[in-house]
Amino acid sequence: MDGLVKIAIIMAAVTATLAAQATGLATCNSGPESGWQSEEALKQKLTAQGWSIRRIKVDGGCYEVYAVNDKGQRVETYFHPVTFEHVLTTTR
Repeated sequence: MDGLVKIAIIMAAVTATLAAQATGLATCNSGPESGWQSEEALKQKLTAQGWSIRRIKVDGGCYEVYAVNDKGQRVETYFHPVTFEHVLTTTR
């Protein structure tokens, strides 16, 4: 096998492993849900920034957003539900 092919295969495997590890690992110390901002407020904020929201759900105490961002990339992004601070993004 050509050396460049081996390197490409190894790089693809490492990239896939890192992406798999990142998904689901985001956690937010967000306190009780009664103190959270609404999913609708997050949707409105992101839509105003040019995002197309497909789904929002709670995962690890964070809002997990499946969307197409303002750059046209399909993303899975985690936001803190109290502050809407960006926690983690993976591209899909």
